[in-house]
This record gives sequence, structure tokens and C-alpha cells, in this order.
Amino acid sequence: MHSIVVLAASLMAAMPVAAQDRPPAPPRDATERLLATLADAPGPSGYEEAVRAIMVRELAPLADQLSYDGVGSVIARAGRSGPRIMLDAHMDELGGMVRRVTPTGFLSMQMLGGWLDQALPDQRWIIIGSKGPVEAVTGIRDVHVVSADERTRVFPRESLYLDVGAKDAAGVAALGLSPGDPVVPDSPFVALPGRRYLGKAWDDRIGCAVLIEALRRLKAEGHPNQLFVAATVQEEIGLRGARTAADLVKPDIGIAIEGGITGDSPGRAPEETQARLGGGPGLFLYDSSTLPNRRMVALVKDAARAGNIPLQLDLVQGYGDDSAAIQATNGGVPTVNLVVPVRYTHAHNGIVDRADFDRTVDLVVALVRRMDSGEVARLRSFDPAG
Repeated sequence: MHSIVVLAASLMAAMPVAAQDRPPAPPRDATERLLATLADAPGPSGYEEAVRAIMVRELAPLADQLSYDGVGSVIARAGRSGPRIMLDAHMDELGGMVRRVTPTGFLSMQMLGGWLDQALPDQRWIIIGSKGPVEAVTGIRDVHVVSADERTRVFPRESLYLDVGAKDAAGVAALGLSPGDPVVPDSPFVALPGRRYLGKAWDDRIGCAVLIEALRRLKAEGHPNQLFVAATVQEEIGLRGARTAADLVKPDIGIAIEGGITGDSPGRAPEETQARLGGGPGLFLYDSSTLPNRRMVALVKDAARAGNIPLQLDLVQGYGDDSAAIQATNGGVPTVNLVVPVRYTHAHNGIVDRADFDRTVDLVVALVRRMDSGEVARLRSFDPAG
């Protein structure tokens, strides 16, 4: 009997601990705490309140003035003279909203942003209702009953429903849920080995964190311009907040900070993207929404060389970013899109590398400090005579 008890105890000790029973590792520094807080905050397009509260809390002590556009973007101004430099990152993430409630207590969902249908089934979600957050799951067909052809089929989003455990529509209403309520992925932040971070919404909470840390540095080190740090809304459904924020800022120069795309995981075609996790910040030479200003591209390359910052160059189809909206304001604005590489974007779980983040902050700070009146005039000049 004693040997059986010892064996059972050994087996129990060797069994993996359930994820919910593992206490999360404490954040290792203030930056990691900031990244975790931003990633975990709910904020699909049009419902950015929780993220906006974080951005205001972090930006207000660093800014001379804080303001908002008419759709909810936050604009922090630092400096009162010199050219107008706009740094941009968007607060919203991919998500959804409740479309309707069925008599049997299921909820259909309107997706917000560029989801792949294959990323949606059998995922956990959080619905932000009038009585607080409610956990839900998008169901999946049982393998025991599906036909052979269904086993490899991608099920369209219109066929998916959120299950909150309710028995009927009245049960859903009792939970405080109704059409229009926002829905976000349920994917908590996790610190992985090697200073890599797993979480949702890196597109573009990683950019929001760059804004905060860059402004913190620039306040301490100084800069020769008026800096407008814009945390924008509704990028994932049409670059909307960047346009309205730029209408107010009237920038001379625009720099968008985004989550990039990596091509270093198995099964990727070489021409999809050339960036890799841990390879440093990225510079987009092309995406489907915009072409960067060529002189700004040269300036980014030079700043990276001078600062010994590894720089990844990329061209990506099927990608849009806020620099496109900023570019088309104020009579035309020289812009560039800088990215922190993200593995697995537009899905429940993505991975970023801390060194990429830190080096992106270094690059943004170096760029802003170079942008005095003479440099900005040079970037904005298209006169063939020089």
C-alpha cells in the first residue's frame, strides 16, 4: 500500500499544473508592467475607453497639454515652438460586437477588423455588458458527428455564435448583455522565456507603449520641436482616428508606430514578409495604404546606423496603417511607418520581443531629436532646385 501511495504522489507531482492554478510571474520592471496593462485592456474599435484611460494616465504627466478629437483620440502636446511632429499609434484592437440574441440564448457577433475566419471557432471571448464582463466561447462542431468533408472546412464567421451558458434570451438579458455590446479576445498577458511576451492586441498596444516611453525619454532629454503624441481610435476599421487627430494637429511630419508582421515561423512564404522576431524595429518601404516619404526613409536609416540600432526593411501587401491617413492631411504630410515586429497578428495570441520594443523607442527618440526646423524644411521640400 505504501508503494502505491508513493507512486501516486510522484505521478501527481509530475503532472502539469493547470494554467488557472499557476500564479502569473510578477512583472520584471515598469516597462513590462506597462506592456501587460496595455495588452490586457479591452478596446475593440469604437470602444477604446479602457485603453484611453491608461494612455491619459501615462501621458498627462509628460505633456504640456492634453486634448481629444471628436471621436476619442488622445493628443498629448510637448513643446511650444518649432515644427509640428506627430507621433501616432492606435488604441483599438480587433474584436467584435454583439449582433443579436437568439431565443435559445446564443449571441451572433459582428466582427470588427480584419479577422481570418479560421481564427474564430472554439475561442474564448469577453463581452463587456452593462453589468460588467461576461465570459463566452465561440462553439465548434464536435468531431464525432461532422462529415468527412467538414473536418477540413473553414467555417464562415456567419455560422458562429457566442455561448455564455444562458438557457434562453431572458438569461442573456439577466447577464446585462444586449446587441451592440463590445467583444474582445480572452487572452491574458504572459511573460515567456527570453524576454518575449505573449498576449492579445499587440497591434497596436505595442505602439502605444512606444509613444509613452519615447515621450518619457524626450521630456528628459529635450527635443527641438512641438511634439504631438496621438493615441488614435478606430484604425482597424478605416484609419479614422488618425485622420481626425491630424486634422487638429496639422502636422509638418508624421510618424506612425505599428505592430509589424514576422516571417520567421514555419510555413511562411519568403515574399510575405522578411522581418523576424528579435531582429530590431522595422521600416515599411511599402504597404497597401501608403508609400513613405523617401527622404524620411533615408533619415530613419541614418539614425539607425548612427545609434547602432538594427533596422529591418519590409514591404507588405494587405496591410494598412495610420500614416496613410496622416499623409493626406494639411496639404500633404511626409510620413513613415515604423513597426515593432509581432508574430501572429490579428488573432487571439501574438508574441513580441522586448529588445525590439526597446530599440524602437531608441529609434523614435533619435528621429524626433533630429527634426529641427532646418531638417523638417528639407524633408518637406520637393523643389528640383534643391
